[in-house]
Amino acid sequence: MLEVDQDRARADHPHPQHAFVITLRVNDEDHRLAVDARTTLLDALRDRLHLTGTKKGCGLGQCGACTVLVDGRRVVSCLTLAVMNQGRSITTIEGLGQGGLHPVQQAFIDHDGFQCGYCTPGQIMSAVGLIQEGRTRSDDEIRENMSGNLCRCGAYTNIVDAIKDAIAQGTDPREAMTQAVEAIRQDAEQGGA
Repeated sequence: MLEVDQDRARADHPHPQHAFVITLRVNDEDHRLAVDARTTLLDALRDRLHLTGTKKGCGLGQCGACTVLVDGRRVVSCLTLAVMNQGRSITTIEGLGQGGLHPVQQAFIDHDGFQCGYCTPGQIMSAVGLIQEGRTRSDDEIRENMSGNLCRCGAYTNIVDAIKDAIAQGTDPREAMTQAVEAIRQDAEQGGA
């Protein structure tokens, strides 16, 4: 039996063997659900909350297709457990651009930043996180910081162009850099406590 089929079988059972009742805040909505302790955030999003925009690629954290934002930071959701994300703000591709397209989504369309489209949600979520982190000072920096997201079709040049255009269309990297520095400072304070 495939892992996905096993997850579906567990999802149909109201009380998994090692169940935790958690509340996940996804796209500004709270969702209360019982999950097995081993359920990844990816599987909770796709199989339990039916948010299928986040793609299941390699399952090893190597392709980036499952990238989401957790408290504004890029996370490969196949490597994080759902129970670890209680109390955090999770944003999926479905949560971007509420009421219209997010500037990064529009830039990907304008610059053909996709071909088959399978990696596109992860690419867009990583690009949004990258911009928020202020890691967009050069093409090389964008490429380096997007290297965790693979595109088998090879749309990399267009993806870099799309990210640069999204920044030019109104994303403020200076404010993003300030937010990134503050997040790093908070992480350091929590680690030292």
